[in-house]
Amino acid sequence: METFKDYFILIVPLAVGGFTLTLKFVIFSVKHGVKWEYLLTHGHMPSFHTAFTISTLTSIGYYAGTATPIFALAAIFAIVIIDDAIRLRVYLGDQGRYLNKLVEELPINKKKFPRLKERIGHRMSEVIVGGIIGFGLTLILAKLLESL
Repeated sequence: METFKDYFILIVPLAVGGFTLTLKFVIFSVKHGVKWEYLLTHGHMPSFHTAFTISTLTSIGYYAGTATPIFALAAIFAIVIIDDAIRLRVYLGDQGRYLNKLVEELPINKKKFPRLKERIGHRMSEVIVGGIIGFGLTLILAKLLESL
């Protein structure tokens, strides 16, 4: 029979993800003012993708063990997701910047070509902080939940 404790492996990363999104929104709001649409954007401090992925990896390692196929699969997905956050989406931002420059320079109807987002990926510091939050907060929550 399943108990609530059987779902800690999922609940912990969801809680860490929620915390990270809230922290990200607060940091952005302090710097730029409150913009509710920011909750749906990518980039900036800390990396939600990294925090959530590392939390999932850590949770699987903690509850299911590190010598399991599911842990190996989670590690592979973590590498792919973090690489995407750092490298691939940065290239997309560069392309947006170049296309925005072209639209400004060319004699075309600028209303037909809305400005593209230039900051999509993460800086290394944002990924590192996301990883620290994901790993550290997962271990803290897992230890606290052991007493339940």
